[in-house]
Amino acid sequence: MEEKNEKEFEVIVDEDGTRTKHVVTLDDEYYKHLTKGNVTKKKLIKRSFEFLLKREPKESILSRFDLRIINTYFPEYEEKIKII
Repeated sequence: MEEKNEKEFEVIVDEDGTRTKHVVTLDDEYYKHLTKGNVTKKKLIKRSFEFLLKREPKESILSRFDLRIINTYFPEYEEKIKII
C-alpha cells in the first residue's frame, strides 16, 4: 500500500496470479469515527480490504472509492471494523 497523500492511498491486491489496483480516499473525520486515532490510516485501510475480500473477489472491488462507501454495500462494515 502506498500513501499518495494524507487522504489518498493506492492499494494493490495480488492473489491467484492476478493483480488489481485500487485508489481509496479517507478523510480525517471518518478515520477518527472508526478508530478514534488508535491505529494508523494504513492499518484501517488494510483491515477494510480484508473485510471486503472475505465478501467479494478483488475484481469486484471498485478501482476508486471513498472508504465511507463500503457501509453502503455492507451495512455491517462499521460495526465490524470499528476500533474502540
